[in-house]
Amino acid sequence: MLRVESLGSGYGELPVLAGITLKVGSGEIVSVVGANGAGKTTLLLTIGGHLRARSGRVVFDGHDITRLPAHAAAARGLVMVPEGGRLFPFMTVLENLELGAYHPSARARQQESLDEVMRLFPILAERRTQLAGRLSGGERQMCAVARALMARPKLLMLDEPSLGLAPIIVDKVFDMVRELVRTKGLSVLLVEQNVGNALRLCERGCIIEHGRILKMARGEDLLRDPDVQRSYMGL
Repeated sequence: MLRVESLGSGYGELPVLAGITLKVGSGEIVSVVGANGAGKTTLLLTIGGHLRARSGRVVFDGHDITRLPAHAAAARGLVMVPEGGRLFPFMTVLENLELGAYHPSARARQQESLDEVMRLFPILAERRTQLAGRLSGGERQMCAVARALMARPKLLMLDEPSLGLAPIIVDKVFDMVRELVRTKGLSVLLVEQNVGNALRLCERGCIIEHGRILKMARGEDLLRDPDVQRSYMGL
């Protein structure tokens, strides 16, 4: 589904990523974890076409998309949910969702997609006329994911979906991700600081440090790794 090969990128004169190589299979969850400033968000931005790659390439669904802008990558089915969701607070839930169907093929099936996300997230159906800025933290995250689903993605990139949420809401968000993969067959590339939850959720995980992949293995193996426990989980 997604293949990243020797990817490098950065901002201005500042290099951030170097030699990143990873894969995400169809229907697979892959978690990328690491400390603040490790390059996790930069990785998603580069894969998704929001930030230009300086080296390497990104292959998605059999096509080289390295030079595609974000809207063209999204039209192929690669969609990102940014940190914090970035909803429009003075627009209603429904209006925010409709914005997700922004490319022509998604717009053609907008009502079908809308009916589907309302079934998946009944709380959003109840809140459809409410301003997004009045949603709770967990509801805002659900709305952000639902908006991304309106683009009819094949692979969903999630940037810190648990950030700022209470532990009980974090569990619900991760359950939601797991259910989307099970019911819709989505692939997920998850970026998280919550190392324990992220590695329990995924089939495979990787540890990123200073813009390079330090370790890559099955999530359950990384959870048992003494170096990961000591450096990233405080055990």
